[in-house]
Amino acid sequence: MPFRLQDIRDTPAGQLLRTLGFQAWLPFPDEAANFETPRFTSSSNDVQPESDLSLEKIPSKVSYVADLPQSDAPRRLSGNGVSDVMIVTWYEDDPENPRNWSGLKKKWTMLIIILYTFVVYGGASIIAPTAEVVMARYNVSQDVANLGLSMYIVGCKARYQPMCLSFANHTIHLDGIGPMFFSPISEIPFVGRNPPYLFSFVLFFIVSIILAVVDSFAAIVVLRFLQGLFGSPALASGAASIEDIYDMYDAPYGYIWWVAAMYSGPSFGPVMSAYAIPNNWRWGLWEMVIMSGIVLVLLPFLPETWPPTILLRRAQRLRAKTGNASYLAASELKPLNFGSTLLQALSKPIEISIKDPAITYACVYCAIVYATYYSFFEAFPIVYLGTYGMPLGGMSLIFTTLSVGCAAGVLIYTLYLRYYFIPRARQFYAEKGRPIEPEPWLGAGLVGVWGVPAGLLIFAWTARPDIHWIAPTAGIGIWAAFSFVVFQSIICWLPPTYPRYVASLFAANDLTRSLLAAGFVQCTRPMYVRLGIGRGVTVLAGLSFLGILGHYGLFIFGAKLRARSKFTDTAPTTH
Repeated sequence: MPFRLQDIRDTPAGQLLRTLGFQAWLPFPDEAANFETPRFTSSSNDVQPESDLSLEKIPSKVSYVADLPQSDAPRRLSGNGVSDVMIVTWYEDDPENPRNWSGLKKKWTMLIIILYTFVVYGGASIIAPTAEVVMARYNVSQDVANLGLSMYIVGCKARYQPMCLSFANHTIHLDGIGPMFFSPISEIPFVGRNPPYLFSFVLFFIVSIILAVVDSFAAIVVLRFLQGLFGSPALASGAASIEDIYDMYDAPYGYIWWVAAMYSGPSFGPVMSAYAIPNNWRWGLWEMVIMSGIVLVLLPFLPETWPPTILLRRAQRLRAKTGNASYLAASELKPLNFGSTLLQALSKPIEISIKDPAITYACVYCAIVYATYYSFFEAFPIVYLGTYGMPLGGMSLIFTTLSVGCAAGVLIYTLYLRYYFIPRARQFYAEKGRPIEPEPWLGAGLVGVWGVPAGLLIFAWTARPDIHWIAPTAGIGIWAAFSFVVFQSIICWLPPTYPRYVASLFAANDLTRSLLAAGFVQCTRPMYVRLGIGRGVTVLAGLSFLGILGHYGLFIFGAKLRARSKFTDTAPTTH
C-alpha cells in the first residue's frame, strides 16, 4: 500500500500540522461534511472492557464497562441540559483501531520502536571500551570508571530522593522515575504513548550532546544517569505498544524483534566504539549522538497506538463537529483526579510485583538473566584481553556472539510459535471460545532454562590458555540463545496475567532487572578477580539453576497462584 498523507495524521507531526491550521490536509473521516454520526450505545449493556484491547482482536462493537446511572458524567451533563450520554467507540471495521491498521503501518510502528530500543540499549555499553582512557585521564580506579556504565543502567530505572507533585489540592510523593513513571503516564488517556516517547527522547538527545563535549568525570557520571533516565520509555512501553497493534497471537512475533533489539544493542555498543576511540576517545559518545539523532527524526512520525487515547480524541472531534456534549469517551465517564490516578499507576505494579509470587519470580529471574549479561562486560576483558591476549577490537567482536546466539534463539522461538504453539492456541480459542491460559506460554522456557546454566558452565571452565578461545565463546552463544527463549516466554506470559497493567508490569520487571544489573557491573569484577572466572561464573550458573525450579513451579502451579492472588479481580476477564 503506497504512502498517503493521511497516514501521519495520528502522529505527533500530524497533530502539530493540524494544530497549525492544516486540518484540511489531514482530515479524519468523522470530520467530513457528509459523515453520518453513528448512534453509539447509551447504556452499559452488551459491552466489554476496553482494557481487553490487550488480548484478542477487537470486535467493532467493543466499548467500555461503565455503570452509567452511578457515573458522575450523566449527572454533570444533565445539569447542562444533556440527558443522553453516548459512549464513543469503534466504528464497523474501524481503520483507526490499531488492530485494523494496514500491515505497512504496523511494520513502520514496529521499526521505530525497535530502533529506539536498540539505540537506548546500545547506549549502555558504548562507553565500555573507554574505561582505560577514563581511568588514565581522570585518575580513577577501574570500579569508579565503571560508574559510566552502571549509572546509565540505574538511570533507566532511576530511584532518588522523593519529589512532590501537587495537583488538584493533592500532594503526592514520587520516588520512582524512568519506566516506573513514564510507562504508567503513557496509560493515562489524555496523554497516550507518544508524548513520553518523544519528549523524553528530546532530552536524551540533548544530554548525549552535552556528554560528548563535557570534560569532568563527575559530570560524565551524572549525565550518564540522566541519559539512561530519559531513554527509558522504550524499555517498558515498547512491549505495551506492540500489544496495542497486535492481537495475542501476533504480538509474540513483535516481542521477538523487540527483545532481539534489547539483546543486540549492548553487544554492538562496544564494537561501534572500540574501533573509533583510538584516535579520539569521545568518538563513541558522538556515535551515540548520531544514532539518537536518527531516532529523533523518526519519532514524530510514530502513530499513537493507545486505544483509549484514540477514542478520547474521537469524542473531542465529534463534540466539536456536532456541538453535542453528550459524546463521551469511556475515559471521560468519571472525572480524573490526576494525583490519585498517578499514585495508583506508580504503586500498583510495585505492589503486585512484591505480593504476587508469580510476578515476583518473573521479575527476579529476568533480573538474573539481565545482570548476567552485563557481568560479561567485566568477564570478557579478563578472559579475552588477559587470558587470550586479544587486542581491544578483537575482544569487542566477541560481544557480537551474544547477538549470534540471540539470532539462533529468534529462529528457534519463531519456528516454535509458527508451527507448534500458535496453531494450537488458535484451535483452543476456536473450540473453547476463550484464550488459552497464560501458563502454556511458558512451555518453551521449560527447555530453555536448562541451556542457560549449561552455557555459563561451558564458558566458565573452558576459558583457559590451553583451550582455544572458540570453546568459551560457544558457551556464551549457547547462553544467549537459551536465555532469549526463556526471556521471550516470560514476556509472552506476562501480559495475559494482568492485562490492565501491561506497561506498568513491564516497567516493574525492567526496574528489578536493571537495578540488579547495575549492581553486578560494580561487584562482579572483584568477584572474578578473587574467585577466578571459573568459580565466579559458576556462582551465576548456580543462580540460574534456581530459575529452573521457579520456571517449572510457575508452569505447574501458576494457575493456582493466580486464583489465590488478591490482585486477580483487578484484571478484567478475557473474552
